[in-house]
Amino acid sequence: MSLTRFSIEPLHFREALGHYASGITVITSRIDGEPVGFTCQSFHSVSMSPPLVSFSVMSGSASYPKIRQAGRFAVNILSDEQVGISNRFARRGTDKWLGIEWQESPLGNPIIPGSLHWLDCDIVAEHTAGDHLIVIGEVKALNLQATAATQPLLYYKGQYCNLAAHSTA
Repeated sequence: MSLTRFSIEPLHFREALGHYASGITVITSRIDGEPVGFTCQSFHSVSMSPPLVSFSVMSGSASYPKIRQAGRFAVNILSDEQVGISNRFARRGTDKWLGIEWQESPLGNPIIPGSLHWLDCDIVAEHTAGDHLIVIGEVKALNLQATAATQPLLYYKGQYCNLAAHSTA
């Protein structure tokens, strides 16, 4: 039995994956006293023992080399009220932190107020995967905010999605 290789059209691949809803995070760190961060929707848990999480970032990211140098990062899990934060940190070449107040995590990473939760991590591994890097972090601290009425910020089919609007349908 022979296997036939198929050519996957990049736009079709992107469209197919767009049917998988994902949460939106902002990965942050601080190097030489300066905050750095980027919007990330490729985030997930890896292990409970030890507590590990992972995110994927484009190999050409301008922000990630600074985070790698710091050796640590925070995952800010955004609420549905933080579309503006998501859009701001998704841009390249702008001062993403202009006008953004932040708090320092136990590891010294920037925590964005209004986020649902945050995880404070040390980088423990990095793997090349195509045009991305897969970064594994060990969770050293976390904070569960009291946000019973707040929903997560989701991305689905190329746009932000409101979970509450779909749960009543």
